[in-house]
Amino acid sequence: MQIGLLECDDVVGRFAHIKGGYREMFAALLPEARFSYYEVHRGQLPQTPAECEAWLCTGSQYSVYDERGWIETLSAFIRQLKEAQSPFVGICFGHQMLAHALGGEVAKSRHGWGVGILKVEILKQEPWMQPPLAELRIHHMHQDQVQRLPPGAVVLGRSDHCEVGMFRAGETMLGIEGHPEFTVAFSEALIRSRAERIGAKRTEEALASLSQPTHAAVVAKWISEFVSQ
Repeated sequence: MQIGLLECDDVVGRFAHIKGGYREMFAALLPEARFSYYEVHRGQLPQTPAECEAWLCTGSQYSVYDERGWIETLSAFIRQLKEAQSPFVGICFGHQMLAHALGGEVAKSRHGWGVGILKVEILKQEPWMQPPLAELRIHHMHQDQVQRLPPGAVVLGRSDHCEVGMFRAGETMLGIEGHPEFTVAFSEALIRSRAERIGAKRTEEALASLSQPTHAAVVAKWISEFVSQ
């Protein structure tokens, strides 16, 4: 399957000891996919939804409510994907963009940062969730979160920190707040780089959580099943 990766930030070279970035992480997560790359944060967007069979939107250091031209352009493209019934999966910022573009609301969490490997409770099992799980653990790194879903959307997962940890909009669009693509090394470097903003206690807890196993491989299967249905 040809997947268009909508890149919303620069990751390559951010940490000297870590090679690669979103392209490499998503390629490792979904090794059977063929990717086309679009540096959306530099104004590079597809001409039409038909350029790829499915779409993935990455995380970002930006907020969906920032007044940046590329964010509004990306919002419009996501609405085109909905009209075209093109499969779409948003990760973290991409999850928030999906809600924002379709009429939901995103704001900073009253709980502060969601960071480290966190548990997500699955509220609604769907046929593409194979193998099924009652809960999953994946990396997180976010301060913003979806506060109000777009019309007609369905919550699929939640956590103690985030009430909308996963949601589906229509039959072809999926949002996941966590980062199944993150490696432990990248997550650790990102947490340490933001320690002052996150706060000492939560930083310590997040770093300690990185010793836990994750369900990234299962989430990868879910993503593959979702975009292929």
